[in-house]
Amino acid sequence: MTRRLYHDDATLRRFEADVVAHTTYDGRPAIVLDATAFYPEAGGQLGDRGTLGGATVVDTQESDGAIVHIITGDAPAIGTRVTGELDWARRRQHMAQHTAQHLLSGALLDRAAAPTASARLGESALTIDVTRDRIPEGDLAAAEDLANDLVDDDLPVRAWFPAPDELAALKLRRDPKVDAHIRVVAIGDFDFSPCGGTHCARTSQLHAVRITGAERYKGMTRVTFATARKARAELFTRDAVLRTLAARFSCSPSDVPAAIDKLARDVDTAGTELTALRGRVASLVIEALPPTGPAIAAIPGDADLLRSVAAKLAGSGRDALLCAPTTDGATVVLFRATGSTLDCSALWKQLAARLGGRGGGKPERAEGRLTAPVADWPALIADLVD
Repeated sequence: MTRRLYHDDATLRRFEADVVAHTTYDGRPAIVLDATAFYPEAGGQLGDRGTLGGATVVDTQESDGAIVHIITGDAPAIGTRVTGELDWARRRQHMAQHTAQHLLSGALLDRAAAPTASARLGESALTIDVTRDRIPEGDLAAAEDLANDLVDDDLPVRAWFPAPDELAALKLRRDPKVDAHIRVVAIGDFDFSPCGGTHCARTSQLHAVRITGAERYKGMTRVTFATARKARAELFTRDAVLRTLAARFSCSPSDVPAAIDKLARDVDTAGTELTALRGRVASLVIEALPPTGPAIAAIPGDADLLRSVAAKLAGSGRDALLCAPTTDGATVVLFRATGSTLDCSALWKQLAARLGGRGGGKPERAEGRLTAPVADWPALIADLVD
């Protein structure tokens, strides 16, 4: 059994210990010490990283009661006394994440009647799965507000192994997963939970707890949150984005939502005007075409204009075989009129086979993009249809 120094002092960054064994973990070289401050992955918290002598610890796991330090580099010889040093920035964030998870789990239970089923404090996302489906936004906001009130209250965080009679008197938020040697983490008088992880000394070290998302997950709700350095980094990133948008809109950051709403309204208005204009242009184009028979024409414009012209022609009982030529190909739109026997899909395949292109459709309608220039569209169509 490895003596767990982090149980005595979660802030211990540097320590000395003896190498007692060499082993492997998932095929990777690892060493076992008689004591360690490295926390092994457990309870949703990732394993620590750092250095042991001249070796780099890339992960820490537990195996049969021993803590195994997975390393790169030369393994110190058995019996060697080595100095271990944690990646402290990473550990400090993990401690904050774990304390924030306890705090938010307690707040979700208190304000949203949502007990925690599990939690994952990963590299990129911090999540809590709670056994309530469809939590209203108001309940989530109330839980977040409570958690941050407790952060501001600077509550002490205590971790210890209570005696059986003391343990029996505690109101634990969840049942222990072991039957003996039960460690409890208390956040003031607000939350008592069995836990073997590392934690902050006071809630103020979290700075803030922010719920960043909530989604249904396997009949439960998965709550995503941020805290401490990660929350700060996310806040700074979003602030930079907001300031960039404010500069683009020539307004203050607080006025960006209103500026975006105005832009959206302007786009909608412009879209409506463009649709109306395209319809008028389509009518003018149709007036310039021969009045009877299939409409075969090359029209400068885009696919939307071609569709508008083709729809009007098909609605008036005429097949529409249209293209918009460019220097390197053409956009093609084919519409069949009601009662016509034209197979637009088959015609498109013939065009693509001759000139190359991508697209497709159905017998009544097809479109695509040809990849070779079209010199004489009416003659090309006439040749294929014949």
